[in-house]
Amino acid sequence: MPLDGKCAVLGVTGGIAAYKACELASRLRKAGADVFVIMTENACEFVRPLTFETLTNHPVVTDTFARPETWEVEHIALAKRADVFVIAPATANILAKMACGIADDMLSTTVLATKAPVLIAPAMNTGMWENPATQQNVETLRSRGVRFVGPEGGYLACGDSGTGRMSEPEAIFAQIEKILMPKQDLKGLRVLVTAGPTREALDPVRYITNRSSGKMGYAIAEAARDRGADVTLVTGPVSLAKPRGVACVQIVSTQDLYDEMTARCGDMDIVIQAAAPADFAPEKVSEQKIKKQSGEKLTLTLAQTPDVAAAVGDMKKIGQILVGFAAETEKVKENAAEKLKKKNLDMIVANDVTEKGAGFDVDTNVVTFITKDGQETLPCLPKRQVAEELLDRAAALRNA
Repeated sequence: MPLDGKCAVLGVTGGIAAYKACELASRLRKAGADVFVIMTENACEFVRPLTFETLTNHPVVTDTFARPETWEVEHIALAKRADVFVIAPATANILAKMACGIADDMLSTTVLATKAPVLIAPAMNTGMWENPATQQNVETLRSRGVRFVGPEGGYLACGDSGTGRMSEPEAIFAQIEKILMPKQDLKGLRVLVTAGPTREALDPVRYITNRSSGKMGYAIAEAARDRGADVTLVTGPVSLAKPRGVACVQIVSTQDLYDEMTARCGDMDIVIQAAAPADFAPEKVSEQKIKKQSGEKLTLTLAQTPDVAAAVGDMKKIGQILVGFAAETEKVKENAAEKLKKKNLDMIVANDVTEKGAGFDVDTNVVTFITKDGQETLPCLPKRQVAEELLDRAAALRNA
């Protein structure tokens, strides 16, 4: 069965949609997963623990201080055991607790302790979902890597119509499968990814650079690796740990990046240029540290650096997919669409670096995917999730 050997911890909070969690638990068991359920006190008013115990063949955990059947700290044991941690339905209350790090019952304590991927399926009244406090909590959780499925629009139990209905168990299960069973659609393909900034020397001490952290490129490299690709990461100077299972090539300047990319791109099936190379570099580099002269201004003459994306585009092979990035501050989509054509790209990922949750040195991004056939803008998502969306589209372009 597809989920054999996987452990899912299912948190159920107090909402009428708790009955749907029974079907989700059943689907997970039928797929081979070992399922442990944690219920809040209010959840027990909607569905009895016995129902989940019958479906999962495990005792349901409801009380932080209940004596466990085995002598272990139960919330820590479940937190460590989980391959995925799902909360369905997730009320506004549990979202607020998680965002603030509150641990005052078994569910909030266990999810705070887990290192497993967390998937949340919200369910609540439309007004509660749209409340700025809830939306801020959702944004906070997304920035920490928590994934969401739903909520959906429709008729709610309270009689209102609007967004707030929990996604169907089938949709939640599909997201769990994506987490536990990464696609292998890139197996056998060679993927080249660039990441981080470049540094252009002024003298032996100083340099010109930009705010790129490399997080987006590193997330893409890791996602491509997990999907079976043979990945090479050409990275500028960053403070991130090198991804395991990825061939890393360290560069410093834009000229270094140009040399590596023109030497390597011809052997690749997919090239994704997420690095932020400098467009200009000092025309002359001082051999000695430039000294400050009292009252005197320093004038720098900057020259254009090699256009890496254009060079790679000129070398493009038949069947090769080229993806670029456009970090802009104005006319974002227009500038990105122009770059798509000029650099001979198949797709460009545009983002406004002034927008909250997007751009440099954050864990989320807000992007628009642009191809010759159209545009699609995503909401603010963790960069790993953006990476998965990017690879989905790159694979589709290759198979078109």
